[in-house]
Amino acid sequence: MPAPSRTRRAAAAEAAVWLWPGRALYAGPSLRLGPHSGAVACLAVGVDAPFTVHPPTGGELRARTALVAPRVRHQLTASGDRMVFLYLDPGSADDRACRDCFTAGEEKILAEHQHEDDLLAQAAKLSPHTPVPQVTAWIVKATGRARTSYADPRITAATRRLIDSGRPLPAAPLAAQLGLSESRFLRLFRDGTGTSYRRFRLWAQMHRAARALAAGHNLTRAAADGYFASPSHLSTAFHAMFGLAPSALLSQDLTIHCLDPSPDALS
Repeated sequence: MPAPSRTRRAAAAEAAVWLWPGRALYAGPSLRLGPHSGAVACLAVGVDAPFTVHPPTGGELRARTALVAPRVRHQLTASGDRMVFLYLDPGSADDRACRDCFTAGEEKILAEHQHEDDLLAQAAKLSPHTPVPQVTAWIVKATGRARTSYADPRITAATRRLIDSGRPLPAAPLAAQLGLSESRFLRLFRDGTGTSYRRFRLWAQMHRAARALAAGHNLTRAAADGYFASPSHLSTAFHAMFGLAPSALLSQDLTIHCLDPSPDALS
């Protein structure tokens, strides 16, 4: 894998994002966001101190690890300087397995990961220069699940096509090219990737856009590479997905790692 490009801005500390189709990991300074929600589940880890989550129903939850369900409006207040956020596709195998790792909290905001001490110790070591196997080992510990190997070659071909082209291809013609009915293809795709075709397709677009940013291009080029209609369309889609604007990340000293979902990239 080529060395990632760096997007440099004035910031107090380095930050890094690792992006796969279906999940993303951020490690760096607290983003200090206002009340927000995203379309993905978010595992928050206070690397050097507890944080407080303010749920929509009022009150607060103080924790070192918490999992916020998709589309739950909340505000997170960090006490320490560094945070780790793991974003998981809603309803995916990763999301379901991660929920089972928590021992406290309520349905929409869970707390106290069963491997909290290990996660905190390893999260403190995450940096833009951390080897990918070490990063993915942390994710496996966090989700309680090793990622699928996409054993069916037809599904491997489909994911490769989506990631390489970035085009939001409809499922039907791609299924036909692979000699499958659309319904059979969609079932095999979910079984092989752990998420739906539609959701994976959006992640693939984000992946293409992030690759452009990692190469030093601006949002206009990133939007074009990801087949978004405009930079504002990309920003809106990103905000809807993650609950923050791309500028909140790009204003930092940020390293972007764009990784394939292949066994080699995930092991």
